[in-house]
Amino acid sequence: MENLPEQKKTKSGFKKFLFILLLFLLVGFGSYGYWKYYYVFGEGVKSGYLNFAVKKGNIFKTYEGKLIQEGFGSVKTGGIASNQFEFSIEDDSIFRQLELNSGKYFDLQYKEYHGVLPWRGNTVYIVDKIINMK
Repeated sequence: MENLPEQKKTKSGFKKFLFILLLFLLVGFGSYGYWKYYYVFGEGVKSGYLNFAVKKGNIFKTYEGKLIQEGFGSVKTGGIASNQFEFSIEDDSIFRQLELNSGKYFDLQYKEYHGVLPWRGNTVYIVDKIINMK
């Protein structure tokens, strides 16, 4: 038997490029997904009369609600419409309290996201706390 010189296996430049590109794309898509669906874009409080709180959905049953705010706002066509705040609710206990007190005046704390996840609700506004109820 002959002694063959050991050959060093080196990664080709193309494989290295593909690995870096794949890693870059993975980090990029992951960052975008986090920003779009999990990054809290805004937080605030909305006040108004609770119009309804319902549980609905075809596949994912989510809690939805609507506040009717006092005052009027203009519509793009030049008419007048009431201010409505449509929101989703993640917490069962918050939903139960809203469901039992429809028509009352609420101050609701919410978080706003850039995108909607079907299991989180139908809106980008997620109510996470009831501040006051009258």
